[in-house]
Amino acid sequence: MLVSFESSDDAGVYKISDDSAIVQTVDFITPVVNDPYLYGKIAAANSLSDIFAMGAKVHTALNMVAYDNCNVTKEVLNEILQGGLEKIKEAGGVLLGGHTVEDLEMKYGLSVTGLVHPKKIVRNNTMRPGDKIILTKPLGTGVITTAIKADLAPKNAIDKAVFHMSFLNKTAAEIAVNLGVNAMTDVTGFGLLGHLFEMTRKNIAVQLDGNSIPIIEEAYEMAELGMFPAGSYNNREHFSPNVEYDKKLIPDDKIMLMFDAQTSGGLLISVAEDKAEKLLDKIKQAGIEWAVIIGEVLESDTRRITIF
Repeated sequence: MLVSFESSDDAGVYKISDDSAIVQTVDFITPVVNDPYLYGKIAAANSLSDIFAMGAKVHTALNMVAYDNCNVTKEVLNEILQGGLEKIKEAGGVLLGGHTVEDLEMKYGLSVTGLVHPKKIVRNNTMRPGDKIILTKPLGTGVITTAIKADLAPKNAIDKAVFHMSFLNKTAAEIAVNLGVNAMTDVTGFGLLGHLFEMTRKNIAVQLDGNSIPIIEEAYEMAELGMFPAGSYNNREHFSPNVEYDKKLIPDDKIMLMFDAQTSGGLLISVAEDKAEKLLDKIKQAGIEWAVIIGEVLESDTRRITIF
């Protein structure tokens, strides 16, 4: 057992030979959009992301479905599964089967197995002082999907959120692994600041440029309406003691967006300073033009995140 639940990594890793280790993860979500096909794509992309964050390649997946068969038709269920299947194939994986149960609340996701060389596992807590931090997707999907449930999200906000949530982290992860990075994770339920804090450790702190953090423009409007999911407020309560910022310079709505619980968010990549610009250029050249360097890693007596 190389990586287990004892750490805060994105998946478990089990060595099967000197050259190979299996990477396993499982995740499922309730609907975040009204379209069943798009929901399937987003849920699958969210599940697959943990494999990419470990620097591994997707091989197989199993569907996990909980649905109300009195109110969810087989046609709707087929659309959800079709969306998921497309993302599994795009990730380079094969669907082996799955399992369904009856439940009043719809849930869909995947159990995913990947492979990685035991010496090439990318962990989330191995940042080094001097590293630059790259974020590969904008924030704001949590507040937008909450607004969708309240029928308050405009179409352009929904379209942008769907695009980013269904966009695989596969290409960005492969580029990062090929160039060589020190640490990596994906941004999901704990929000940017929560997952970034998980990447820190004793004697390691992070400094962020608040103005550089990419945020879906329409998310600001939803933030002003207070359309954050409960998880975002939980994130702020739990992680805010470890976050320092000037309240006069950074509005509360923007800080909340940094705590916003994301679905299928981008990768947080910690890379040596002399590789950072090259890595960013390669990611942008691959079509991920919204990726940006958002901060740097510092040696510190206090484990914290500072935003200026």
